[in-house]
Amino acid sequence: MRMTLALRISVALALLAAAPGPPFGAFERVSLEPALSPRGDGFESSGTFNPAVIATPEGIVMLYRAQDKRGTSRLGYASSADGVHFRRGPDPVLSPEAPYEKNGGVEDPRLVKIDDSYYLTYTGYNTIDAQLCLAKSSDLLHWQRLGVILPANQGRWNVHWTKSGAILNQRVNGHYWMYFMGDARDAPNQMGVAYSDDLVHWTEPLDHPILRLRPGRFDSKVVEPGPPPVLTPNGILLVYNGADDKLVYRTGWAVFDKSQPDHLVARSEQPLFAPELPWEKQGQVPNVVFVEGMLPFPVPVNPALASKPPHAWTFYYGGADKRIGIATAPLRLSDMQ
Repeated sequence: MRMTLALRISVALALLAAAPGPPFGAFERVSLEPALSPRGDGFESSGTFNPAVIATPEGIVMLYRAQDKRGTSRLGYASSADGVHFRRGPDPVLSPEAPYEKNGGVEDPRLVKIDDSYYLTYTGYNTIDAQLCLAKSSDLLHWQRLGVILPANQGRWNVHWTKSGAILNQRVNGHYWMYFMGDARDAPNQMGVAYSDDLVHWTEPLDHPILRLRPGRFDSKVVEPGPPPVLTPNGILLVYNGADDKLVYRTGWAVFDKSQPDHLVARSEQPLFAPELPWEKQGQVPNVVFVEGMLPFPVPVNPALASKPPHAWTFYYGGADKRIGIATAPLRLSDMQ
């Protein structure tokens, strides 16, 4: 019997939750070369990085941050049948037009599907403020802006910019939940949590960050959500990006209570992934691997593997704010069947 993608993901999450300790094994790069690099003289001439990915019935779609020579960011579109080899569209699917985006750009997308719509969180930057924004689409090509969902310079604890919204694609306790990055008075770049009933109006339940900086650790300067979190039987799993005192970016993980998403259960002691290759160490911002996309592997269904659940996860990341890479990591299981 062929397993649907939804069933395959459910099986993968159940297996993932059963694994003790870190949820993933060692990361392995799919290729030593980038999956996407800057090209031409147009909207993606200086940078192609920080990708969001989502599985559709037709294959994998990637939206990525594309930067031109003036430093303006737009969102490019690429598609793939195997999740590894991508074909790019000729034009961006989202460009800075709204007042909260103009002269700066649209940056760092995350994608989720809820009911029959795709929701895109992104950072709108107008050279004055960076603010967390939301857009909606039925086809991943044409986007309806829903505005700024967490304004800058206000909030229960975040007093400056807001960025990086990672939304759980199902309700918990009647609400949708989102992890985001904000700036506390005592230190910037920490992670908060908010909830919503309509995905547009958000409320912060806490008066402090949910995931704080840790002095002397790999996440001492930045704690930033990565891909959208996933609900497992043992908790809500979130992969995040941490930076240390030297602003080297590595990958961490956190688990939150599945019935109380504003309660932290566990957090990585050591990073899962770090910059090693030359194009991860050298670029617009050196020494960065920044994970923003995550899918079960293999996906989409290969006929030869159709009856088997995923045995690993695929991660899509930006390297040095310049290029895009792909890595896989196995589930930490003693029995893969």
